[in-house]
Amino acid sequence: MQSRIMYIEHKTDQNDRGEAWIGLVEFSKSGQTVYFNGHAYKKLKSGGTAGNFYDIETGDEFWISGVKKNGQDRHRAGGGRVKIERVIVDEYLNIVDFDLLDDQHYELSEPKLTDKQKFKELENE
Repeated sequence: MQSRIMYIEHKTDQNDRGEAWIGLVEFSKSGQTVYFNGHAYKKLKSGGTAGNFYDIETGDEFWISGVKKNGQDRHRAGGGRVKIERVIVDEYLNIVDFDLLDDQHYELSEPKLTDKQKFKELENE
């Protein structure tokens, strides 16, 4: 499975202030499902309310995209600290060309492992 550093933000009923992460996600073979932090997100076929993916278990919408080189991933009207996976900090700093993370905008995190088989079985029911 292909993996990539991505920005993930919870959008359903959050007013651009939903929980957000920067982390190493895994993609399904088709690229239509993203696995991260114990969840599986499926690409929306038609436009969602605010997101481009939905959580397979909850139906909540999420915005998932590549990280911006200027570090401004949150919507301009949004707010809140972004959790960043501890093991990818150096690679992220290289992508955005920062020397260090601003503690006011970022918080280190340890994401949960994702049981991909569980979600494959859910989708095949």
